[in-house]
Amino acid sequence: MTRANRPLAGVRVLDLTRVLAGPFCSMLLGDMGAEVIKIEEPGRGDDTRHWPPFAGGEATYFMSVNRNKQSLTLNLKAPEGRKILKRLVTRSRCPSGNFRPGQWSAFGLGTGRCPG
Repeated sequence: MTRANRPLAGVRVLDLTRVLAGPFCSMLLGDMGAEVIKIEEPGRGDDTRHWPPFAGGEATYFMSVNRNKQSLTLNLKAPEGRKILKRLVTRSRCPSGNFRPGQWSAFGLGTGRCPG
């Protein structure tokens, strides 16, 4: 089955998750055809990029739960980074993040819930 024929083809998901449950969830959405854009911290990336074991210089855990994703670094502490994030949210069907309570509001994004 081609990517265009999968159930979530044409759906864009903005992935601000980290570590386990969130990246696994967005990986499944990507497997079902969604375009998943993973946001990572500049200069560091996702924490799991640094977890052993490594294969060919890449963290195997990171590679396993972040397949079918595009990656973008954004400094969410900077006003320009938050501005870009807001534009991405308006162009995505659903944001996905596993932040502590209130963090979506701190980014100026309301609750972070999917519309509809």
